[in-house]
This record gives sequence, structure tokens and C-alpha cells, in this order.
Amino acid sequence: MSAKKETGEGMNVDIKLVRDLAAILEKAGLSEIEVEDGDRKIKVARGGGTIVSAPVSMPAPAAPAPAAAAPAAEAAPADDHAGAQKSPMVGTAYLAPEPGAANFISVGDKVAVGDTLLIVEAMKVMNPITSDTAGTVKSILVENGQPIEFDQPLVVIA
Repeated sequence: MSAKKETGEGMNVDIKLVRDLAAILEKAGLSEIEVEDGDRKIKVARGGGTIVSAPVSMPAPAAPAPAAAAPAAEAAPADDHAGAQKSPMVGTAYLAPEPGAANFISVGDKVAVGDTLLIVEAMKVMNPITSDTAGTVKSILVENGQPIEFDQPLVVIA
């Protein structure tokens, strides 16, 4: 422990430990490595040098709990749309083949398996969303040009 150096912040840094961590980082091909001993943390990262810091008091365990509860709450409304055709991707929904054209479907229309319901643009590619079931369009749950998420209900067919 003779290789300790006093920093300006009153913290002792073990230079040999830092060098050993850097060697492990290089040998293992890692981008960073971090060790913790009591109140002290030593983090060594490629290209960034060494970062020495005291732990920050954060309610980290409390933050994930509300975030975990939110998806469960969002999942409940999606279940309200029984028979809904859901989006297979993230993108932008378009109800017509081009601006100014008639929509693919309207509420009350009869659709067959394979009929185009709408288009989802994802990464500049227009992807037709086709009906998985035959029936009558009960409701259209998205608007033209609306951003949509994966597994979002789009159209209810019964």
C-alpha cells in the first residue's frame, strides 16, 4: 500500500490498483471496469482515463418500481380492444395509399383475410398491414399520420 497517493479531495487512491485494473481492462478487451470498496469506487475506462468518486445517494431501487407499474397499466387498455389487429412494428400509420386518396377501410366495412387495412411507414419503407381475420370493421383506433408502437391496437374487426 506504499503506492497510495493523496488527491486534492482528501481521498487516497491506490495507484497500483488502478494500474492493475487498467491491465485487466486491456487484457480482457473490456471498455471499462469498476470496483467498489466501502464508500469508494474506482472506475477505469478506455480513452476516458480514471474516474474516482464517492457513491451518490440515489433512490435507485425506488425508480424502477414505478416504471414497472406503468407498463402493466398500459397493458390493461390494450386488452379492452378484443379482436384488435395490432401493429407488428413501430412506425407511422397511414390510412390511405397516398395523400388525397380514399382510406383503405372505414368503420362498417367488411374485410377478408389478407385485405389491406392501413400502411405503416418504418424507416422509409411502406409496410401494408393486412387483416388476420374476416369480419366487419368495428373501429379504427389510429389516425392518419399517427406515430404507433409495436403491438399497439390499430383496428378492431369482429
